[in-house]
Amino acid sequence: MKNNIGLKLWSHNQNYILPAKQLYKAGHFDYIELYALPNTTDFLPMWQELKDELEIPFAIHAPHFSHLLDFSDKNKRESNEKMADEAFFWAKSLDAFYTLFHPGIGGSVDESIYQISSLRQKYDFIIENKPFIVPTKDKKELFCVGSTFSDLEKIISQTGVKICLDIGHAICSANYQGLEIYGYLELLNSLKPAVYHLSDNDSTSIFDAHLNFGKGSFDFEKIAKIIDKNKPIAIETNKNSSENLDDFMQDSNFLKGILCKM
Repeated sequence: MKNNIGLKLWSHNQNYILPAKQLYKAGHFDYIELYALPNTTDFLPMWQELKDELEIPFAIHAPHFSHLLDFSDKNKRESNEKMADEAFFWAKSLDAFYTLFHPGIGGSVDESIYQISSLRQKYDFIIENKPFIVPTKDKKELFCVGSTFSDLEKIISQTGVKICLDIGHAICSANYQGLEIYGYLELLNSLKPAVYHLSDNDSTSIFDAHLNFGKGSFDFEKIAKIIDKNKPIAIETNKNSSENLDDFMQDSNFLKGILCKM
């Protein structure tokens, strides 16, 4: 089986171009999932050059709540559409094989469904499950749309969108809801995700952390038995150096070792 492992980078990460080249040539990842920061299209040519040089497949992660795109907020319909258009400009320019959005934070699932349905009249994309709550800069906590099985099932049934199952988000949500974490992963996996996101964390936490593999307490052998290992798996762990991707290389080797046992 060919492991379809993704390297998560941001659109302004010029500093990671050279180490990404080296790791791709060495077989440490199979594609790049690029978070398209708003107003960074000046950086697009360097990613196009990388794609053309090494024929690296790309996926696009659209801006989320932290960068003011929030499908659950009725007052942001116009600005959401503009940022979504920019994300799809990135996707078209890099021939992305998937484009990913968060469903929203702090608003209603019905508003998210309305905006997702409207956007799907123009574009094809997937949405990502969320933790139950997220902390904000002013130390408040906001509830996330798409954090529960019922939310995700409703979004899927009413919009036809597919999902990315973020393992860390799901475990945080399960902890908040008082559910057994691996049973909850199996439940969300029954929605047949198109993509997975993977990181480590304290397995009892309600807050996402994006720890490197082995720095938390997730049981990755259990996780590997639940997920569809033939689907893309983007590694979303912390990068502790601005000069190299050595920690990602270690995470990639760790994940390949787990997947090869299954």
